[in-house]
Amino acid sequence: MKRPLDEIEFLARSTNRVEVLQLLAAEPHTRGELATATGASQATLGRILEDFVERSWVTRSDHTYSATATGRLVAEGVDELVSVLETEGKLRDVITYLPTAELGFDLRQLADATVTTPSRTRPSAPLQRVLEGMRGARTLRAFSHTLNEQSLTIAHERVTAGAQEFEAVLSTGAIDALASDDRLWTRLRALVDHDGAEIRVSHEEIPISVTVADDTVYVLVRDDGGILRAAIHTDDPEVREWASEAFSTHWERSRPFDPAAYDR
Repeated sequence: MKRPLDEIEFLARSTNRVEVLQLLAAEPHTRGELATATGASQATLGRILEDFVERSWVTRSDHTYSATATGRLVAEGVDELVSVLETEGKLRDVITYLPTAELGFDLRQLADATVTTPSRTRPSAPLQRVLEGMRGARTLRAFSHTLNEQSLTIAHERVTAGAQEFEAVLSTGAIDALASDDRLWTRLRALVDHDGAEIRVSHEEIPISVTVADDTVYVLVRDDGGILRAAIHTDDPEVREWASEAFSTHWERSRPFDPAAYDR
């Protein structure tokens, strides 16, 4: 019996092998159909199919080839490995800064996520991605160790226009930072004066910044120096469930925001 790593290498050496196995796992094909779908030559397909039959991954009936149960198992495993590696590729440049211990979901759930990082021409791209989501949302929930000026401005404009309901749990550090700026403090107080907004203050550490805009979850990734490194956003149901539960936990453990307590 061949070693598993040898079989992985066998498949990985040829994209045609992977594609043919995936096609046959989905439904039976003739060699002609496989040639049309893959663009591979008849000689190449002949070698591939012969190798697959030898491994009992594929059977032939007349002119039609079909994946066996073990062939479908291998195809599913390849699909999962490809998905995992694609996800890893998305996260590779930001994983150092991502507080994975705080994420109550499998990183596989980020397979369809979009990772936005700064560039020379768009240094604020991660933040702009989140702001775009905020502008179009009817409901907004957030828990964070910071609230930047742009996010506060959008929330204030949307809430006062009756276009958005806003709920947030902020760390005491975030509130202190806003309180130190008269203009932002005035805007924050004006925001919480509206029925469509409610803010609570957490005395516990909030190590991650998460915003749920309608059904989309946005995670802002910062380094130890507070520099924004990426924004990750996804509509994945499991990530959304995690974000909802995490928000509820922070909400229950926090207290209502009382601006009078910060009057100077």
